Amino acid sequence: MVNVVRAALVQATWTGDTESMIAKHEEHAREAARQGAKVIGFQEVFNAPYFCQVQEAEHYRWAEPVPEGPTVTRMRELARETGMVIVVPVFEVEQSGFYYNTAAVIDADGSYLGKYRKHHIPQVKGFWEKYYFKPGNLGWPVFDTAVGKVGVYICYDRHFPEGWRQLGLNGAQIVYNPSATHRGLSSYLWQLEQPAAAVANEYFIAAINRVGQEEYGDNDFYGTSYFVDPRGQFVGEPASDKAEELLVRDLDLGLIEEVRQQWAFYRDRRPDAYEGLVQP
Repeated sequence: MVNVVRAALVQATWTGDTESMIAKHEEHAREAARQGAKVIGFQEVFNAPYFCQVQEAEHYRWAEPVPEGPTVTRMRELARETGMVIVVPVFEVEQSGFYYNTAAVIDADGSYLGKYRKHHIPQVKGFWEKYYFKPGNLGWPVFDTAVGKVGVYICYDRHFPEGWRQLGLNGAQIVYNPSATHRGLSSYLWQLEQPAAAVANEYFIAAINRVGQEEYGDNDFYGTSYFVDPRGQFVGEPASDKAEELLVRDLDLGLIEEVRQQWAFYRDRRPDAYEGLVQP
């Protein structure tokens, strides 16, 4: 049986305010739906600037509850309207003093399926995330959506192979990786790490990066978002490195089983030999 999912992602420039940023993403989602997409994902903290270029308490104002907050509520309405699964990365406040870098996953009927909280929190120049975020504590959930099993891994997480593997073990078919990374720091790694993770774990990855410069620092976000298949091959061309773009691509989920039969990586794992990997 053919199992092709038309999937979308958005790499966007910061508009200057939350309302117009959300409205712009709503229009991208509607356009993706017009093109037949059934799932879409947005970039890291999509409704805000990448404020982690600085360490200033004023930026806690971008945080909101998940799923009760206004952005996720609005995205649930958008999912119902478009009939799409939506991956919604936001700055989450759980309670006073408890903040996370989070992505909510919403099913095509608007139901809230759950959230992923970023595990690995960087603290280097231009990415002062430990100032804002606690490490994620919800594991690596995989959500049973209208398009299949969808997981999330956020930005800096992508440098750590353990989470990619756990998502695969949990059944992921498509993993969205919303990011905010700049040209001088990681452009070489950008088209290396996610294709390698797609091969090692034999699923599709949607790698999303911001694009352009913003007012809180000199990070040059270089876009180049893409979909990559379980063979490590791009599905269509990556997006521009300078301009905002909506990508819509067809993902043949049947390729996952084909690759797993050909490259039997899961069969040949040796978890009995890996104990040392989790020692502090």
